[in-house]
Amino acid sequence: MMTQDLRMYCFLSFITFLYIGSLVCECHPHTFKTKNTTDAALKALDIAKEITAYADVAKQIIDLAVYGDARNRSYGRLADFTDTIGNRVSGSKNLEMAINYMYKAMTADGLDVHLEPVKVPHWVRGKESAEIVLPRSKNLAILGLGSSVGTSPEGIQADVLVVQSFDELKKRGSEAKGKIVVYNQPFVSYGETVAYRAFGASEAGKLGAVAALIRSVTPFSINSPHTGVQDYQDGVRKIPAACITVEDAELMWRMAKRGEKIVVKLTMGATTLPDADSFNTVAEIKGWQHPEQVVLLSGHLDSWDVGQGAMDDGGGAMISWEALSLIKDLGLRPRRTLRTVLWTGEEQGGVGAQQYFNLHKVNLSNFDLVMESDLGTFRPVGLQFTGSDAAQKVMAEVVKLLAPINTTRLEPHGEGTDIYPWMNVGIPGASLHVMDSRYFWFHHSEGDTMTVQDPQEMDLCSALWAVVAYVVADLEEMLPR
Repeated sequence: MMTQDLRMYCFLSFITFLYIGSLVCECHPHTFKTKNTTDAALKALDIAKEITAYADVAKQIIDLAVYGDARNRSYGRLADFTDTIGNRVSGSKNLEMAINYMYKAMTADGLDVHLEPVKVPHWVRGKESAEIVLPRSKNLAILGLGSSVGTSPEGIQADVLVVQSFDELKKRGSEAKGKIVVYNQPFVSYGETVAYRAFGASEAGKLGAVAALIRSVTPFSINSPHTGVQDYQDGVRKIPAACITVEDAELMWRMAKRGEKIVVKLTMGATTLPDADSFNTVAEIKGWQHPEQVVLLSGHLDSWDVGQGAMDDGGGAMISWEALSLIKDLGLRPRRTLRTVLWTGEEQGGVGAQQYFNLHKVNLSNFDLVMESDLGTFRPVGLQFTGSDAAQKVMAEVVKLLAPINTTRLEPHGEGTDIYPWMNVGIPGASLHVMDSRYFWFHHSEGDTMTVQDPQEMDLCSALWAVVAYVVADLEEMLPR
């Protein structure tokens, strides 16, 4: 018989044998976990090492954009463009002029440029006015909403029903027939509050209202109305719709609370014409190894028919051009193609971008990353990104290269109307995150002018955009899906 010590020795030896065997025997489940974990760690180290090697190139791009000969260039280009063309609503002559301007300018810059035809909505504002008739006379500053129908030439004069929410409108639905519904909804966030602009007319129309006036979707106002697209629901009578100022919405709310009878006269000459011919404007630097694979940068060239469209989205368009200029000026050429697309018809719901997607989705597997800047080109704070966990790890390394301009944050949820179709089918997407607290002050209003823009902030945005696009386009492998 074995002694107790001997039995313990044999038992421990057996356990040790099993443990060692689990590490070396490839048929044991522990082996796969250990091996896969090790492989993943090694690959992550390799990717980090590969991306770190771009530090000098990233610094060259940043130095050129922020301190070198390209300093203030994107701002100057934007000023020349917006001062020459002005605003650029879908279907307009101004948008046609803007596309031709950018085609010539980017061609002169030495880029490979072409136009891709699309059809876009053609809504014309016409003359418009509104005034309070009772309880006292007062002119109202208004902007009709995109796709709205107009009034008769004589206009509409009717009593007003003021509500602060869709719920209140439903509760008071019996009062709405034959009236102009005024929405005085508070601004919570753009994403939540914009529903009143988008659907306010149809919700009022369902109850027999004759027109809808919606408080502008903005957190700040100096008696400035803000326009935007609205959407009529199928089967609901179309009624005229316009935005009024925060100040006038609150004025009529106070009047209503005092029990005063409010009468407004509204005249709108809005009309919708047949869809117009337009173009997405495309500029490229062809990749040297995989020219069929694409990193796409973008902003939209159209705007609303007020202001200059400098912030929304002239700035995004210009930094997407500037990124290619910086890379070209440094004599860089990535493995994959860098493609800047200046979308048309974004303000009407991304119609130009959707047609681009429909045309190019046959080559879905060749799109490495899609990028969009459409929330202003104020001081950048980071990059927003949507992609797989593995792709996020790669992008986290890429943004470390932006340490010289202190924009190394990688945040979730890349966004953009124009790149949504791509992200919706699994293509990695990125958007520029800027200090945008003032964005909706000027958004879709006469206040969207060059005065909003800052040249140094645009330089920083251009540098970020160029570094990210170039490095991703030049990595040995595409971003993992």
